Amino acid sequence: MNFDGILSVIGGFGKFQKILYVWICLPQIFLAFHMLVSVFTGAVPPHFCRSTHARQDASASSNLSLLAALDGRPELSCTSPLNHSSALALEGGPTVSCHEGWEYSRETFQSTIVTEWDLVCDDASLNNMGSSIYMFGLLVGAVVYGSLADKYGRRIIILINLAVQTVFGVAAAFAPNFYVYTALRFVVGTSISGVIMNAFVLGTEWTGSKERMLAGIITDYFFGFGYILLAGVAYLIRDWRKLQLAISAPGFLFIFYIWVLPKSARWLMANDRKKEAWELIQKAAHLNGKPLSKDLEVCQVDKTVMRRKHSFLDLVRTPRMRKQSLIVFYLWFVNVLVYYGLSLNISDFGMNIYLTQFIFGLVEMPARTITLFTLNRSRKFSQLAFLAVGGTACLLTIFIPSDLSMVKTVLAMIGKFGITASLSIIYVYSAEVFPTVIRQNGIGIGSMCARTGGVLAPLMYLLRGLSPQAPMVLCGLCPLLGSALTLLLPETANKPLPDTIEDVERASCSEEDVSVKPAMLDTVLIETSTNRGTGVSSHTS
Repeated sequence: MNFDGILSVIGGFGKFQKILYVWICLPQIFLAFHMLVSVFTGAVPPHFCRSTHARQDASASSNLSLLAALDGRPELSCTSPLNHSSALALEGGPTVSCHEGWEYSRETFQSTIVTEWDLVCDDASLNNMGSSIYMFGLLVGAVVYGSLADKYGRRIIILINLAVQTVFGVAAAFAPNFYVYTALRFVVGTSISGVIMNAFVLGTEWTGSKERMLAGIITDYFFGFGYILLAGVAYLIRDWRKLQLAISAPGFLFIFYIWVLPKSARWLMANDRKKEAWELIQKAAHLNGKPLSKDLEVCQVDKTVMRRKHSFLDLVRTPRMRKQSLIVFYLWFVNVLVYYGLSLNISDFGMNIYLTQFIFGLVEMPARTITLFTLNRSRKFSQLAFLAVGGTACLLTIFIPSDLSMVKTVLAMIGKFGITASLSIIYVYSAEVFPTVIRQNGIGIGSMCARTGGVLAPLMYLLRGLSPQAPMVLCGLCPLLGSALTLLLPETANKPLPDTIEDVERASCSEEDVSVKPAMLDTVLIETSTNRGTGVSSHTS
């Protein structure tokens, strides 16, 4: 049976689903904290070499003056003058490497991992390596927890990852050295992917086709709210250990999810766990004010058994599934590649770091809002259009003279607007392209491709050695290619979710096969609903 038929009877977005979305959205705030906190905990404040001469001869005011002078000349922060005069170092006098550590400005940060473990000069690359390892954790989590969720269910993986995220996040606040800290952050990264993917899929699988886009857009809003809120939290807490603790410890409150977070009835039905699925369906129907009869249960159960086990290989085993999977994977990759590529390129406003963080959070809100007005009409056209807008805006920047920096910045922001909207859409679109039996595998591999794009985004700017315009050319051409490939994907707006790979392949012969299957059960559903006076015909998918 097509699960969307059940949702049309019990309600696709009633009280049950609204409560579920509360549980799904709350963790998104803390996910944003963990994703972006390194902006503050890994910040590199102005610094200079500590020396005996500096301690003996330099007053606090002269130290601040020296920091101001060094701020625009980072190479001078790694050397110390041979004589008593710090000014000579600034004028090209004889210097030696730092042997007694560094003095750091405390004007903005009380402490960061950089100031505590001296991750500057020869060890500066360790800070970047730590960020890469964290991103690699996101990639690993996408692969591992995508597969485990398809095997063991969405709910249990969410609960496990919330616990892992909290415990290891708190432990990171007490890390004795940089290497332990990096290892703990890696584990937190894996859990972030586990929660993001499965919370989104759980919401999608309980939501009716007409309201399904809310699974991605609403959670994006809460992530954006966390993006903005982090600026305030970090502004109030300037010590990195206290900040890490502040964003992690509240996770212990999610222990009550053991009792309130439901399983996915769609997943239970696809895995032949009939009794559990029916109990959940009845509970949802009762909360939505549309209770079901026992007769409907028997009919449902008899026609929803999908006994065959699936793996990620099923994503590329059949022709249509292979084509759609590869295109979706590329869309995940290009969206995140360009999103982070543009963010790194336009983030240097020369403003206060906390204000910059706040503004970047606000900029994303309009991009996510506009998708609410386009997704219900067409997933396919929305994805195509926003990719085209983002890619075109990026390409146009290469034709703008360097002296018109404001015009370039505006075009780059339009590009980021388009890519942010496209990134919101791909969550919804990909969940509807993949069938239930391998949906989490598909989302997992897609997320892995996205994380690969995130890892490569900083490296993209190494292409400036070939040409100053090369990064923006890449940011323009890659989305435009994705826009063209989107034409080969099916339209999924207001359509039932496919449950099996056969549903996807059958759609290549007739797009109507999926929407009317199985005819016998749909007839039973409509007759039952009509007898109850629920008017299912107005909600038929």
